Amino acid sequence: MLVIKHEKMKSTFNPGIDIRSIIHPMDFVYGGDVFGPQVETRRLDDIRSSLMDPRCEGPEIVYAIAMDVGKSKHRRLLEELHLLYGVVTYAAGRLGREPVRSQGHIHKVSSRCDWSTPEVYEIWLGEAIIYMQETADDTPGRCYAVQAKPGDVVIVPPYWVHATISANPDVPLTFGAWCDRDYGFVYDGVRRHNGIAWFPVFGDNNQIEWLANPAYKPSELIVKSPEKYEELNILQGKPIYTLFEENPETFRFVPNPQLKKNVWENFIP
Repeated sequence: MLVIKHEKMKSTFNPGIDIRSIIHPMDFVYGGDVFGPQVETRRLDDIRSSLMDPRCEGPEIVYAIAMDVGKSKHRRLLEELHLLYGVVTYAAGRLGREPVRSQGHIHKVSSRCDWSTPEVYEIWLGEAIIYMQETADDTPGRCYAVQAKPGDVVIVPPYWVHATISANPDVPLTFGAWCDRDYGFVYDGVRRHNGIAWFPVFGDNNQIEWLANPAYKPSELIVKSPEKYEELNILQGKPIYTLFEENPETFRFVPNPQLKKNVWENFIP
């Protein structure tokens, strides 16, 4: 069993785009120069099959998601580059002993590039853990729990299982992410194992503890901070939307991961 302690974290972050998260009810408000859809919500009943305790109690609405948002002046450019920006808010609270989290999935293989595509996360509010494992097979491969605070960037490589976890039950989690416009999720392998290879649970003082999922062969979990991702031209201290705005080519690797094939080999998130 592994234990994670909470750290003091910044409570606010400017993502470089005028989007405001609303908590009750969960929603997003877009500024005058920003386009975006009505939010979609995921309910607890939608994700029970991938939880350690499928009968647990928790927030009825687990998270709200708005895919394809951006500054109005960039709408055509985003379509041309096949890039999509999304924003998500997770509810405060718990799912039984577990933190509020996503089910865990792999990005589908895109018909456009014939690759599973990566994702670039940026935390706006709360405490996040981006959990990743190399495969959804019986042997999950390398497993990482990447702890992130507001302003931190975490990159999920192609083909990896990943789940987003809200590490502090007292604070909602909000984040933005760059995705491929042809995004889609594959859940089969994770659901076949009744979840990810390591279950996060709350222990004493709301500390995250990790319990191995016995449906997988034994593995090691590495708990760490995000990498700097210099080989992917991520500049520390700049919001990922601002990086795109200053140089739209920066995130071309998201819908075209083959451009960074050498980076994904032995990638450390």
